[in-house]
Amino acid sequence: MQDTNEQNLNNIVALIRASGFVVLLMHIYYFCFPVFYSFGFYHTAILRIFHNFNHTMGAFLSPWPSKMFALLLLVVAAIGTKGRKNQDLTWKDVWWRLAVGLVLYLCCGIVLRWTAAGLYIYYMYAAVTLAGFLFLMSGSTLASRLLNVNLMKDVFNSENESFMQETRFMENKRSVNLPTEFYYKKKWNKGWINVINPFRASMILGTPGSGKSFAVINQYIKQMIDKGFAMYLYDYKFPDLTKIAYNHLRLHHGGYDVVPQFYVINFDDPAKSHRCNPLDPRFMTDISDAYEAAYIIMMNLNKTWVQKQGDFFVESPINLLAAIIWFLKIYEDGRYCTFPHAIELLCAPYTEVFPILMDYPELANYVTPFRNAMDAGAQEQLQGQIASAQIPLSRIISPALYWVMTGSDFTLDVNNPKEPKILCVGNNPDRQNIYSAALGLYNSRIIKLMNKKYQLRSAVIVDELPTIFFKGLDNLIATARSNEVAVVLGFQDFTQLNRDYGDKESKAIQNTIGNVFSGQVVAETADTLSKRFGKVLQRRESLSINRQDTSMSISTQLDSLIPSSKISTLSQGMFVGAVTDDFGQEIEQKIFHCKIKVDVEAVKAEEKLYEDIPVITEFRDENGVQLDKTEVINNNYYKIKADIREVIDRESVRLGLGAEEE
Repeated sequence: MQDTNEQNLNNIVALIRASGFVVLLMHIYYFCFPVFYSFGFYHTAILRIFHNFNHTMGAFLSPWPSKMFALLLLVVAAIGTKGRKNQDLTWKDVWWRLAVGLVLYLCCGIVLRWTAAGLYIYYMYAAVTLAGFLFLMSGSTLASRLLNVNLMKDVFNSENESFMQETRFMENKRSVNLPTEFYYKKKWNKGWINVINPFRASMILGTPGSGKSFAVINQYIKQMIDKGFAMYLYDYKFPDLTKIAYNHLRLHHGGYDVVPQFYVINFDDPAKSHRCNPLDPRFMTDISDAYEAAYIIMMNLNKTWVQKQGDFFVESPINLLAAIIWFLKIYEDGRYCTFPHAIELLCAPYTEVFPILMDYPELANYVTPFRNAMDAGAQEQLQGQIASAQIPLSRIISPALYWVMTGSDFTLDVNNPKEPKILCVGNNPDRQNIYSAALGLYNSRIIKLMNKKYQLRSAVIVDELPTIFFKGLDNLIATARSNEVAVVLGFQDFTQLNRDYGDKESKAIQNTIGNVFSGQVVAETADTLSKRFGKVLQRRESLSINRQDTSMSISTQLDSLIPSSKISTLSQGMFVGAVTDDFGQEIEQKIFHCKIKVDVEAVKAEEKLYEDIPVITEFRDENGVQLDKTEVINNNYYKIKADIREVIDRESVRLGLGAEEE
């Protein structure tokens, strides 16, 4: 039935086209009649027909009515024509034929005015008119065969995958707001990323050079200082972020009721570092605190141990270090309770240390594996257990580190409302393996002290998270919201996090974070993010070409809103992600795919006002006389060793070990 209808349509179109051609021939016969008369091609019946046409319709009183009627029939035929599509045809092939045809067909009347040429003007007029009509017929036929679809004009599906984003500026006393530009409906629009509730945690991902620090992390630092946040900042590439925080606080501290003090922990240059004891005995209330500190230290020294938790040769050195830390806490009211003292005591001969630890009942459970090995004469096992702790810790022995970690310039309660702080802890990529354990200890103590109620709203900003191990980071993210602690984590991709934190904890961190920013990431990370952003209804076009006909179908289907291929090829400064909203400030479109706009000129102008981080420790005596920095630091190093030697000697005398040996 369908084939019959199509055949009937083709017959009607052919009849209309033929009718147009007949009208044109009648036009030529009438207006070129002298030629036909000269050859005797005329008859009174034919002349009578033309007379009737003129009398009733005036069709041949001038050249235009008949020519326009023939052209109209050609147009109608062209509209009804369904030619077999040709992928090689272009609009250029059609337009030049139509243009030439119209010029010849409509302008050929000028030829009839050349009376001096005799009958030749009629030959020329007929030829030009027919040529113009044939060009128009050819162009219209090709137009029906033209493949007029947009399948190849948007090969990357950009239009389907663009969407309307948030254009409102929504601010509150804790929000972070980033101006954006996004592509939608074939143009770039201005918008905003409104992190209404930063206390629901934020993660910023991106390969090196994607712009995550410049476009996002730097803005978090500045805006949170503007709004009166206390802050703990882990600066992996010290002093990049520290310099921004120091100078922004110096220039913009009007948001604070009590202006915070600025503190720095930096092992590379002790002169530009404050001193702080992360094992301050005042903040250790239970032996579990000592175990947690030991756990953090050992996991930062041995990243592979994250995957081996519960293993005998993993738990044993942690227990030993925990026992030593707690011993130093309870010995003489914590006088020697510092990380450097713990390292020195751990590295002392075990034959001197174990009897002392065994004499304290609260340490018995922690040293039992070692006592059993000693009692059983299992020297190899005992040496293995001890070496698992001693060897990693011996790598970080440094006079500069000992100096910084044995002083007490400030306490780690960063968000104390009465004494707020901006604390920057600096690492060094070249010495990451050396510093990570000490810095991880600071991190764990700081986070535990910050995550309490009735404190000043604060931020924990960690750049390059996998370079340092946080115990219970997922728990911090889950509970910090109620204590107004905003956690901001920057790292390159999920595989890096899986490697250094283990699959379970990495998944927990990913799934508990509410605000996500991602620059260019690839592979599994891009796939995971694409699934997180969900799917949207998209238009699909398909084309089928065969020998008889061409058909195009349009359908809709659910597909990824931001596919992983787009995330893998984002330009610098382009970010995808999602934000959370809050009661009273609901955001309908939480997902974004945009370029974060940073006023580069304003940033450069502010950086011109920046100052270097000042010298903190002058190394002078009580009379103000300049001392040799290296000598002072080395003296502190040797004093710690002497302190531990003195502790061992005193305890040995108390236990009568020296008398027995005599």
